[in-house]
Amino acid sequence: MEDGKKALRFRKGWGIVVSVDKIGAGMEPQWDDMKVFLAVAREASLSGAGRILKMDPATVGRRIARFEAALETPLFVKSPQGYALSAAGDRLLVHAEQAEQAMRAARESMTGPSDTLSGQIRIGAPDGSANYILPQVCAQISADNPDLDIQILALPRVINLSRREADMAITVSAPTAGQLLVQKVCDYKLHMVASRQYLRSNPAIETLEDLKGHRMVGYIPDMIFDRELDYLNDLGVERVALASNSVSVQIKMLVQGTALGIAHDFTLPFHRQLRRIVTEDVSLTRSFYLVRHQGDQRSERLNRFAEALTRGVRDEVARLEAMT
Repeated sequence: MEDGKKALRFRKGWGIVVSVDKIGAGMEPQWDDMKVFLAVAREASLSGAGRILKMDPATVGRRIARFEAALETPLFVKSPQGYALSAAGDRLLVHAEQAEQAMRAARESMTGPSDTLSGQIRIGAPDGSANYILPQVCAQISADNPDLDIQILALPRVINLSRREADMAITVSAPTAGQLLVQKVCDYKLHMVASRQYLRSNPAIETLEDLKGHRMVGYIPDMIFDRELDYLNDLGVERVALASNSVSVQIKMLVQGTALGIAHDFTLPFHRQLRRIVTEDVSLTRSFYLVRHQGDQRSERLNRFAEALTRGVRDEVARLEAMT
């Protein structure tokens, strides 16, 4: 090994060996130090890490200072905006996440095989699938695995798996960066819709030309977090009179009967007052993907949950679309 570099061994961490520049010959860092490092790296602040670790920020700061002293190198660059990883911290992060995954796999191996899942699993998802698909799917998985706690994180943005916001995520496009496992789940359909009340109160809408002059419901233009969601722009709609970053809010706006908009077919069985219109001219297809940490493929528990989730989402989308 080059001068100034030594092997950093986590004797408490299942014998995992990683290498970091300028590691000192003093005290050996422990796995607990790595957990603190990971929390600060993901939250970019002592207070955020403290909430995750259930420690006060001052204690987190002391633990980081001790860890940096043991390694004889700064792991973070401090600024008013928070804690950003230094070059050495960025290199260490890869190994720390590998150690975390190995610890998780080791704990699972100690429990032995089981017919049911247990513990806690968090799924991140855009609010359309989180509101209309995942509740039914997760309720069934929960019924089959009574010792399993399932959390649905519904956010109108991309879920940050690198910060461990969730164990896995449903997305509407396949990410191309990062060490991730990406699996296509299924396609789903969207159409232009209007409430029955709106259709009764306005001239017949039978072609794209007939859409001109109608008020539209859609996403807030500058808050569209994925190109796949920019439906109205693709149709040449220049103004969105009623906008929200939430699919659920958009649907409720459409139910009020004052505008037209694009809706997922799988939402329509829940809102019978909405009708699809101009279906031959406006018929969109998008896809759901399941995204996971690459290292989690070694976890039999997460593999089994991912399989059940994928199958459940696929079946539920098909069931609801068949009712439209």
